[in-house]
Amino acid sequence: MGSADTLRERWATLTRCVCDGARLMVGQGNYDTYVAHIRKTHPDQQPMTPTEFFRERQNARFGVGGRGGFRCC
Repeated sequence: MGSADTLRERWATLTRCVCDGARLMVGQGNYDTYVAHIRKTHPDQQPMTPTEFFRERQNARFGVGGRGGFRCC
């Protein structure tokens, strides 16, 4: 049964990578990765809430507030 567990773990890792890649392609990073980064490298800062994180990523993607961003039209 060990090989089935290994296969499940590999499948879970692959699907996580595919989902993370798809989020990055549309400008939406992984919130859990963001929180881990903030806690590790900026322990004095409070991480954004999931809603704040989503808005910030959307604003960065579409150039809100003078940022570059991507626009299709």
